[in-house]
Amino acid sequence: MRHKITKHLKMERDNHIIEERGKNTELLPQELIIEILLKLPVKSLSRFKCVCKSWLSLISDPHFTTSHFELDTPHTERLVFFVPRTREARSIDFNLPLQDDSASVALKLEFLPPKPCDIQIRGSCRGFVLLDSCQSLWVWNPSTGAHKKVPSSPTVLMGMFFIFLYGFGYDPSTNDYIVVQASCNLYGLIRVEIFSLKDNAWKEMEGINLSKINNWNDRRNGSLLNGVNAIHWLTYRYNVPEHFILAFDLMERNFTEVPLPIGFKENCDFNFCDLGVLGEFLSLCVVGHHCPAEIWVMEEYRVQSSWTKIIVVSVDQVPTRYFTLICSTKGGDIVGKLRSTTLVKCDAQGQLLERQYYYDCPNGFPMTVYTESLLSLPFDSEQAENDD
Repeated sequence: MRHKITKHLKMERDNHIIEERGKNTELLPQELIIEILLKLPVKSLSRFKCVCKSWLSLISDPHFTTSHFELDTPHTERLVFFVPRTREARSIDFNLPLQDDSASVALKLEFLPPKPCDIQIRGSCRGFVLLDSCQSLWVWNPSTGAHKKVPSSPTVLMGMFFIFLYGFGYDPSTNDYIVVQASCNLYGLIRVEIFSLKDNAWKEMEGINLSKINNWNDRRNGSLLNGVNAIHWLTYRYNVPEHFILAFDLMERNFTEVPLPIGFKENCDFNFCDLGVLGEFLSLCVVGHHCPAEIWVMEEYRVQSSWTKIIVVSVDQVPTRYFTLICSTKGGDIVGKLRSTTLVKCDAQGQLLERQYYYDCPNGFPMTVYTESLLSLPFDSEQAENDD
């Protein structure tokens, strides 16, 4: 009985402290409160929603969340990956040591269907991650739990079409998030569709010619380069034949090509090549059999001569045949995935710093970098849900 009374008194005391904090905020000008809160990290702001109703309303306001995201202060980036055969994800602060327990936290995805389905990541943009599970697409904010199911496109509902390109990005001119998918059927007919989260509708693009792309090998996810508002895929032109980078401009809504490094097309023919984004640059990771992994970046967008080899990952310490580049830390180290079960961190000279084993998953676990944000999606609040 004494324990219950003590617990009750503690709860009353905590509630009183929270109420007093809420009252004390009234002593400060609203402009000053906003200025202070805008400088706080997402994790702190999420907790401060519980201080009082006025802070909950302020921190949840779309104008506040947009201003917070667009400040010049560096964003906090994390890795997210999914635990095999569950609806659980893990979020990792990759700037901390990989073996630091505080660097990893569990996230629940209760909104996904309960039946066992593989979860794939199709893109990441401004704090949102595009998920593919049980033949459905979902847009999810790992920082807030906000999520929305994307309705199936008319082409998918028609059946007999195979989706071979996925992309996810943001159009600043319309404040809209865009899903891009290209699909083909057995007869070689290709359709490109874009989904507007603002309009909650799919639209087929007319006059797009992607007929020479090898579209039956696998599904390719696009890499978003924020500085140019474009999604990029490394794909293959079978009529020549050669590899090339296909780019989709999110504002102009058109496809163009971006040049590979000089003499690089032959490298992709005999090695595994992976396109990504490293910091603010397009990147290429070239992995061969029993040879070092080479990492290239395009220092000036669309300028072929600006491709520069920056890191060679040592084959003596890391079996590079199974190495996949993921991201770089604030200190310039690189983080990669090894054999689909282990994360590794190497320094700027390609020497192994640490490794951390996670799960024994033959097919690997999907992983992406996301930016912590409080942003909400640009649609009516009734269309979105939050995890409590």
